[in-house]
Amino acid sequence: MAGMSKMFTGKPWLWIAIAVAAGVGGWYLTQQLTKSELPAGIASGNGRMEAVAIDIAARSSGRIREILVQEGDVVTSGQILVHMDTLPLQAQLREARALLQRSQIAKQAAQSGVSQREAERSAAQAVLAQRATELDAAQRRLERSEQLAERNAVSLQTLDDDRARREGATAARDAARAQVAAAEASIASARAKIVDAEANIEAAEATIERIQVDVNDSALRSPRDGRVQYRVAQPGEVIAAGGRVLNLIDLNDVYMTFFLPTAQAGRLSLGAEARIVLDTAPDVAIPATVSFLSDIAQFTPKTVETAEQRQGLMFRVRVRIARDLLKKYSEYVKPGLPGVAYVKLNPAAQWPETLPQRVLE
Repeated sequence: MAGMSKMFTGKPWLWIAIAVAAGVGGWYLTQQLTKSELPAGIASGNGRMEAVAIDIAARSSGRIREILVQEGDVVTSGQILVHMDTLPLQAQLREARALLQRSQIAKQAAQSGVSQREAERSAAQAVLAQRATELDAAQRRLERSEQLAERNAVSLQTLDDDRARREGATAARDAARAQVAAAEASIASARAKIVDAEANIEAAEATIERIQVDVNDSALRSPRDGRVQYRVAQPGEVIAAGGRVLNLIDLNDVYMTFFLPTAQAGRLSLGAEARIVLDTAPDVAIPATVSFLSDIAQFTPKTVETAEQRQGLMFRVRVRIARDLLKKYSEYVKPGLPGVAYVKLNPAAQWPETLPQRVLE
């Protein structure tokens, strides 16, 4: 003994190592003894209460104007949590509304232009009709003059004059036709301006709608009931699109995660009955159900060659507490609390007598 004491003299780290080893060995022995006391068809594992975490993030980049909640505050679905700065968006909105007004005025002007061009076409068509009548009269007069000229009843000068009138009337009719065609083209151009103005109006309205959505999204709301876990950013900071501002936990979606070895995990089924005993309330059992069973082993060795090694693989299990029960005991069942989860590997198995008899309902 004296030699052993001398060996440890001046080496306090050896005493610390022995104490840690003794503690770990004691914990392992306790776990094994606890497991051995469980009846057949029951398994257990240590875990910690967890809740679904939700990030409150900005859809667009911008500056945080105001955060309305503090860490630990309980919030409800739809509650406004953060206001983002909307001054740039408001300026864009005014610009889009001005463009909309300009496009509406352009449409009205184009519609007036169509009416004007249609009136010009009507006038050109009237002139064309008049020129056609004049041409017809000149053609008939020329025909009479030609008949009379064959009998030397009119002079050649008269015949030439009638031919000139016919040619002039033909030219006047062709010019009137050109004016009608030009009026038709002007109408088509004016109608195209209406279509263009309508397209600009639709684009401006879509821009206003998009900006208005961004303005509405600048008020960050809670997607569900929960509690503010922590702030990620502070008022005045500029964040990128998708930047997180707050983190919430859903108090109505609470569960415990633990691990079971291969032999027990292989017998467990989804929906199996479970009980949770928290360290803070060791005299109460909280009913739960198995909601998740990993299909991939944890703590897997690099190579699994022997049956003993395969039995040492651990699978992650999650037991979830019913929402109705959480609503009644939201202040009792809190995320972060450690405890032990018990599950039925066999539906016909009986809960151990050591399990608390008081069960939350």
